[in-house]
Amino acid sequence: SAASCSAEESIVINKGGCDPTDAARCDEYCAKHGSTYLREKCCAHAGKSASLLAFEEDSKWVPRIDEFNKCTGASVRLEYLAEGEDGMAEALLLDVGSGDDPNSGEGIFDAYIVQGPWIPDVAEGLLDLSPLIKEDNDVIDYMGINPASRASVQFNGTAKALPLDTDYIAIGWRDDVFEKHKDVLKGKGIPVRPPRTIEELATVSEALNGLDHNDDGVPDWGFCLTPQVNYFYAFAAPVFQTHLLECRADSSGKKTCDGPGTTGQNLFFDSDSFAPLIRNDGFRYAFELYWRIILSSNCQEQTARGVKCDRKTAFPTGRCAGVISMPGTLTNMLREDGKYAPLPRINPDTNETEWYPGKGLDEGRYWGRREVFPGSDKVMKWDEVGSGGELTSCSEDGDACPLAVDGANFAPFFSEGGEAYGINGRQSKPAARNVMWALFTWLSTLPVTELPLSGQYRKSQIEGTEHRNELIESGWPEQMIDDLFGLLGEYFKDVTEGGNAAQDLLMVGFDDYMDVLNEELHKKLVLASTSNGGLFNMSDPSKSITPQSDPAAFDERFQRFVDALETRYEGVTEEMSGGTLGQLRRWRAALNLPWRTNMEICTNLLRTDPDSFQRLDCLANEEVNVQSLCATDKSAVESYQSGSCGTEDDNGGLIAIIVVSSLLGAAVLVFLAWFLYNRFQKFSRIATAHEQLMEDTIDEAQSSLSSLDYPLHLIKANDFIVETNFVQHETLRNRHKLVVIDSLQDVDAFIDAGNLVVFFSHQWTSFKAPDPSGKQFQVMCHALKDISESNGFGGSLDRLYVWVDFSCIPQSNPSTQTLAIRSLATYASSASIFVIVAPSCGHADLDTPCDVETYQRRMWCRAEQVCHSLRNGTDKMHLATDDGLVPIDSDWFHSALHVFDGELTCCRLEHRGMAACDRQSLVIPVLGLYGELYRASVEGASDEKVSAAVSEFLGEINKKQESIFPRTFQRVMWRKEKKVSETVLLFGDLIERMRDRVENGKSSRGGSGKSNGTAGTASMGERGSDFLRHGVMHGANPELSNVKIETAVGFVNHEQAEFKDNVYNKV
Repeated sequence: SAASCSAEESIVINKGGCDPTDAARCDEYCAKHGSTYLREKCCAHAGKSASLLAFEEDSKWVPRIDEFNKCTGASVRLEYLAEGEDGMAEALLLDVGSGDDPNSGEGIFDAYIVQGPWIPDVAEGLLDLSPLIKEDNDVIDYMGINPASRASVQFNGTAKALPLDTDYIAIGWRDDVFEKHKDVLKGKGIPVRPPRTIEELATVSEALNGLDHNDDGVPDWGFCLTPQVNYFYAFAAPVFQTHLLECRADSSGKKTCDGPGTTGQNLFFDSDSFAPLIRNDGFRYAFELYWRIILSSNCQEQTARGVKCDRKTAFPTGRCAGVISMPGTLTNMLREDGKYAPLPRINPDTNETEWYPGKGLDEGRYWGRREVFPGSDKVMKWDEVGSGGELTSCSEDGDACPLAVDGANFAPFFSEGGEAYGINGRQSKPAARNVMWALFTWLSTLPVTELPLSGQYRKSQIEGTEHRNELIESGWPEQMIDDLFGLLGEYFKDVTEGGNAAQDLLMVGFDDYMDVLNEELHKKLVLASTSNGGLFNMSDPSKSITPQSDPAAFDERFQRFVDALETRYEGVTEEMSGGTLGQLRRWRAALNLPWRTNMEICTNLLRTDPDSFQRLDCLANEEVNVQSLCATDKSAVESYQSGSCGTEDDNGGLIAIIVVSSLLGAAVLVFLAWFLYNRFQKFSRIATAHEQLMEDTIDEAQSSLSSLDYPLHLIKANDFIVETNFVQHETLRNRHKLVVIDSLQDVDAFIDAGNLVVFFSHQWTSFKAPDPSGKQFQVMCHALKDISESNGFGGSLDRLYVWVDFSCIPQSNPSTQTLAIRSLATYASSASIFVIVAPSCGHADLDTPCDVETYQRRMWCRAEQVCHSLRNGTDKMHLATDDGLVPIDSDWFHSALHVFDGELTCCRLEHRGMAACDRQSLVIPVLGLYGELYRASVEGASDEKVSAAVSEFLGEINKKQESIFPRTFQRVMWRKEKKVSETVLLFGDLIERMRDRVENGKSSRGGSGKSNGTAGTASMGERGSDFLRHGVMHGANPELSNVKIETAVGFVNHEQAEFKDNVYNKV
């Protein structure tokens, strides 16, 4: 149980005897196990103490902590949780506190041994280790840790623990048993080797079940196991998950699965609807094989006797032909001196060894072998939408198994992720945090043979002779080392290397969902007696219910299990914050899928999966705009809930005519009136919904330019050029290298203070990285120096700040990334200088050239140009290529104006799994900019240069309005495996509506002119006449040197500019 003392009481000041100048002492205590990390930490934590809570005992803990304490002078106290692993999730929640209550948590402990599934519930209370990892990465080598372990401790793009272990499911097989019974196996047509598929695993287990493995004359078992939900999912993994990245075929038909999109495949819930993946043939197939293993395992005796079916008690008997297990336990089973290794049988009378593991094997062969968990020939070929699909065979349908090896699809299941080390970020004192981080960092430098609760967790630990020799010195047979390194070589493959690791349910609710599955699967079905509704015959396990022995009973009980599981899963989901939609968003985040709002989720489901739209009760969600749905998908909404797309209007006169006509007996008039009435009602509802949608769009377009959905992040040019390539946003954030500006008023003040914001627009030259060659980065660095010279800064970059997508938009957190992308138009229009970066280089993945021409074809590149030029003109727009920095041609904007003719990745992928086209997301910002431009024309600009620029833009737009602002466009979508081409509303009559509103002096519906609007709309009205923002609002015009701007930190005018600049330079 948790200690009763408080964190304050656990700190004991005792510096006695630790002298950092005593070199001999420091050398003795601080250079253990080949690690020199602690040498510089000698006595660094003298007198400081901290406490660590662990859930599983390990003999290595005490000596490691003792060594650390003697070297650093710290006092680290270790306490084991009495309830063990089963109680650790609850203990964490009690001590750290819940995520939504910063005042919760007892705070007794400073650090914890954790596993991935426990993190989401306490993530807000655990210390963000990302900055610490960054600081000590030369020691930790975080990216060297296998991807599955890293993923298990990630939460919202931050590392909440340091993984120094990995947990996966594999099989152990007894070479001596296979050798002894090889004739039996051959006689049944079974290869004498470890099974490669789960079907083979079940077949081999059944073939070896009932044979005598240890020469005691008693029939023994096939593969042993402990029935647990993670072992069940090891069977489901190779059936459910065939590839995580989207595949494409080359000209020869060969498939490559490296993205750029992700498939969303997983083992638990549909990534579009959160429907449990249990009502499909693959789930039943995996279950049947799992059931066959149980019936041929140790469970047939242990469960029948009323004791726990446990691999740890079964394997030491020597009666298991193999075992399904996690890595640490597996090692303790396969090593001759292991805790769970088969015990030799000694004759008590003669004291002679009658049997031992490995008996009968030739010299040099080792009996305890390890192998990857088998793959599957049968896999789910998932439907494009929904949670259904068909079970198909890799050997018959190769396209269904793009990563198959010798006809089998492999998907190793990384159950729970392994042990990791987390620090209390709420109640723990800084000194205690520093102590625990030093301990954890030191442990990361030690050989795995010296680590508690750890196995190999890095690729580097299975390479070279050093790590092999460490294992040999610790007593490992060489065959065991070969098996382990071979297995991990497959399991540690990154997804880009063809790896297909299946992750656990790493989200809030993990314990609740798994408890439900364990109860329904094991306690009520496979380990429950047939008399109590289960499948297991306690009197004679061989007569248990199977699909072969009693198909009807098996079907009925299996279906009852699925029904109960679905109902109870729904109950768990309803208890979670946000219900099903909330859990779906969390699950998509856990799978690293693009963030979607509730509206986007429901729109997608309405179009592709109406049953799930109804199951999620989308129309009842306050975030779902019913009128927008009615305008685009009216028939689908009405079929779900009649009357949702409009209310009955007061048409008393028309009704009266109908009544009078009926009284007069004019049957023809009655019919005609009825027909006209219904037509009128339908038209009224559609017209009302359309009218409201159009006006809402105008409102949103006008307000979109007055605020930021996500703050503007900039990099000082001096910090930018010292790098060798683009640096990811999160890395710069952790280094405190980003300047953050929260509002457009503050952007104005920032530039008025004499700073230049340089917006770099470029196309990515790889699906995974913005600029693999570094060529664009170098062009940007040269451009910054040229800009400094041309703007009178004499080559100094002190006043220059850079915006570039990879560094200034979040990359790890899909939700904040979406907010930033929504603000992209405002970022571009707010920049002082806009630079198109388009040197000649190659696309790393497509093997095609990238240059000015390909840049200008991209829709997003055109959009950035238009968003800047419509508000600022083209005077401050430049082109940076191999030849240097030059102003853009005067007619450059003519092609850029045709934004919506540009190329898009979503269209190339035919919008598979997408709710909308990216074109639609640009309507509001572009419409808002057009409205501001048109207002400048109507109100008139005092500056002749401004007036000429406005006229030039509007003249070009008026000539080609239909192509620049298309009323509709053709969109290709996939719905229920069918390719559909449809005409979709884009601008419609929005341009005409915007002109009408501007001409009538309206800022928003219900108000006209500047005086009647809100503060926000008044601001919009004022900006309308300030077309060239950086020529007027940002003080570049000498006539406006006395402009006074209100910001979040006060008022700024020309005299205060230097003060304001100093404030920002300290951000």
